[in-house]
Amino acid sequence: MEEEKPEQINEQTQDEPQKKEEPTGLSPESLTSEKVEDEDVDTNKDTKTEEEVGANNGDKQLPEQEDKPSTSNLEVIKIQAWWRGTLVRRTLLHAVLRALIIQRWWKQILTSMMEKRRRAALENFTRKEWAAVKLQSWVRMWRIRRRYCRLLNAARIIQAYWRCHSCASRGFIKGHYRVTANHLHLELEILLGSGPCIVSECIPLPIKQ
Repeated sequence: MEEEKPEQINEQTQDEPQKKEEPTGLSPESLTSEKVEDEDVDTNKDTKTEEEVGANNGDKQLPEQEDKPSTSNLEVIKIQAWWRGTLVRRTLLHAVLRALIIQRWWKQILTSMMEKRRRAALENFTRKEWAAVKLQSWVRMWRIRRRYCRLLNAARIIQAYWRCHSCASRGFIKGHYRVTANHLHLELEILLGSGPCIVSECIPLPIKQ
């Protein structure tokens, strides 16, 4: 037993230089506080690096988020576009309907104006035509009447000359008559080439009693 003890002592002496030499004059509390401070500094550095990395990643992700809007914003934009489109279509429809109403009203006005002008032109034409026909008929009537009057006057002149000629060559008869209550007194004077011949006669009238 005694021989084994020195061997153990030697083993301890050989192992002692391999261990780290702890600084002398420092208490274990101070050592633990320094270790805690070192750990805090390391943790602060780690947190700072993580925050910087997160900030960098956030900066990188911000433009991507700005470029890609969310689904709710897309739906809102779609609804707004649809509503604007409906409003524009509605205004265009109202404008087209108003234009059609104005065009139809103007077409009716134009047709009525054209009908009035056509009627006025027809009435004017008929009046002019009737006036021309009436003037022509009056002129024709005047010409025919004048020709008839000339022919009648010529016939009368011829008849008068013929009667004078016949009376001068054959003679003529003149006389007078007188009617009483129941008799007719007649006196005739016949002039011939040789001499006059007077005839007087009293003719009784047949009167019923």
